[in-house]
Amino acid sequence: MALKTYRKETRIKEKKVATAVSYLSLTAGAFLLFWAFYPVISFELYSRVFFQNGLRSPIPVAKASELSNNVSVNKLTYSNNVRDFTQASMWFPTAKSVAAPDSKTMHSTVPEQDIADVKPQKKPWLKDYYLSIPKLNIKDAHVTVGGENLAESLIHYLPVTMPGENGNVVIFGHSTLPQLYNVKDYKTIFTYLPSLNKGDRIAIKAADVSYQYEIYDMFVVKPDQISVLDQSYDSANVTLITCVPPGTYWNRLVVKARLTALPSL
Repeated sequence: MALKTYRKETRIKEKKVATAVSYLSLTAGAFLLFWAFYPVISFELYSRVFFQNGLRSPIPVAKASELSNNVSVNKLTYSNNVRDFTQASMWFPTAKSVAAPDSKTMHSTVPEQDIADVKPQKKPWLKDYYLSIPKLNIKDAHVTVGGENLAESLIHYLPVTMPGENGNVVIFGHSTLPQLYNVKDYKTIFTYLPSLNKGDRIAIKAADVSYQYEIYDMFVVKPDQISVLDQSYDSANVTLITCVPPGTYWNRLVVKARLTALPSL
């Protein structure tokens, strides 16, 4: 007769708990991945359907090389791992940066082909002004003319013309994942820019004068497609630019609006 017997202990309850915890962890991990990547994937699908036809062709390689020679950058500038995208000059690296002095010769508001025949007018530069987008609940967002730090304000990039004048007023604004959006945070303020549509309104208040613009075009470009920064003096335009897809710096969303209402005091 055996002095001792060994019996395998079954821990059914503990196994069930361990299995439940494992499935819960997998489910939570999958949800977090979906939560993080859904905005990127959904924007890519949306942009291919609604923005693809508006894609502009890249500038010729020869012109890009010429432009890049005019910019003082080092080898690290083109690595997304080390570029500081709170700095406006990093968004279109081949575009030549200029600072806004207290005063400068401004172009007159005439078509580009007639510029050579008109003597430029001297006008004081605005140092800043305010942008509102009612559909996005953005009210009086601060725009710095010729600024650099996108963490502190929107930036009027490469300033040549002012709001209300014929030309192209280019305004940069940061965006991020929708989950981190805060309308009062300039690092996230343009997150919902892709939700705008043609016909939506933009308002700019500069020196106590209000200008009304209407969106007429939206498209996506690569960082080397700097033609979106070009000036055209046949009408008064505003170009809003942010990084897309949300939370990335891969491409640039371009929203163009045209002046539709006369200034009101």
